[in-house]
Amino acid sequence: MGKGRKKTRTHKVEEGDNPNAPKTPKTFVMRSGEVGHSAMGLVNDIRRVMEPNTATKLRERKNNRLRDFVAVAGPLGVTHFIILSRTEHGTNLRISRIPRGPTLSFQIKTYSLAKDIAAMQKTPKSPGSEFQVAPLLVLNNFGDSKEMKLMSTVFQNMFPPINIQGMHLSEARRVVLLNYNSETKNIDFRHYNVSVKPVGISKSIKRVITSEVPDLQGFDDISDYVLRGAFASESDVEDGPDSTVTLGQDYMGRNNRKQDQRAIKLVELGPRMELRLTKIQAGMCDGEVLYHDYIKRSPEELQAQKAERGKKVQEKAARRKAQEINVAKKKAEKEAAKEAHRLATGGAPRKSEDDADASGKRKRDDDAEEDEDQDGDQDQDEYDDESDNYSDMGDMAPQFSDDDEGDFSGEDNDQIEGFSDDDE
Repeated sequence: MGKGRKKTRTHKVEEGDNPNAPKTPKTFVMRSGEVGHSAMGLVNDIRRVMEPNTATKLRERKNNRLRDFVAVAGPLGVTHFIILSRTEHGTNLRISRIPRGPTLSFQIKTYSLAKDIAAMQKTPKSPGSEFQVAPLLVLNNFGDSKEMKLMSTVFQNMFPPINIQGMHLSEARRVVLLNYNSETKNIDFRHYNVSVKPVGISKSIKRVITSEVPDLQGFDDISDYVLRGAFASESDVEDGPDSTVTLGQDYMGRNNRKQDQRAIKLVELGPRMELRLTKIQAGMCDGEVLYHDYIKRSPEELQAQKAERGKKVQEKAARRKAQEINVAKKKAEKEAAKEAHRLATGGAPRKSEDDADASGKRKRDDDAEEDEDQDGDQDQDEYDDESDNYSDMGDMAPQFSDDDEGDFSGEDNDQIEGFSDDDE
């Protein structure tokens, strides 16, 4: 290569370089208050499921409030909160979209940790590079009701969208399955690892092909190891046509090349949960209740509760306005006292801003208006929810207010032990 020629550099296009690229959802998984050792293990397992788009080593403090996490969610690109809490009625889970909701509340009927799932398996799967990519989401048996559509939309927006045309086969390493049982009204949560195995050969030959060095302990010859496939169990020959596919691309693992026949197997990683949807709120851990599984309200009661809630909002706005007036008054008194002290100590009186050059002020105002007109069309809300299909939420009639004492959890959402979203 000549001295005058420069080496061509390739630039890797990142997500932020393309304004039309879909935004990768990110999630904070946290606990609220004291949840116990077992539930804390469940928090860590859910963080493991949401990798790599989550804060694995997030640490919560007792004096943290919900608004503290909301404040850092914007710069970090966090789009959802998963909050686990524990009450006298059991363990609860909430999924909230930032910053305007909706919020889905679930009651965790039963759950098993990842270590419990591994203990039940004869040959558990060791964690590897499959956690470097986000899992695939599979939703099954979700109905056409408004709450089901909204719930499925929230689940879908928690995981990165799949581009069928540009997706690499090696990115399909894990699967999250959510199955709705219409009889029990429970949601089964499962987390699997995707593995591929050779087809039409015995278990001994599979080990020779897929492993570097087979274990020949207890065999006098390699033929004894290979020929023992005649005594294979039924689990060794599970290469039925339903589980056999042709690889369209090279896949992870040894000898998994394009156009090879492979059997797809799912190995459960955990955790395992059984969830029950109990409540949907319009806001983020607050707002009107759009759906409640246990409590139903008449239209008159809903109207009265809506009026009561509007009254509380007005009272809160009046208190905030009065507080702003008091702050401005104290600031003015402080400035007046400082000016009086300066005059008393022989200082010159401060010039008023009205004495400034009027033409220069008008020029600055015109420049500011021009800049505002140029940038006004480009400003966009940092939390753009237009990509999320929550259109069905607006048609859902609110069921009751979150101030009712009949809530299943027995707790006030604005006063959660551990952190609270109440500013006062």
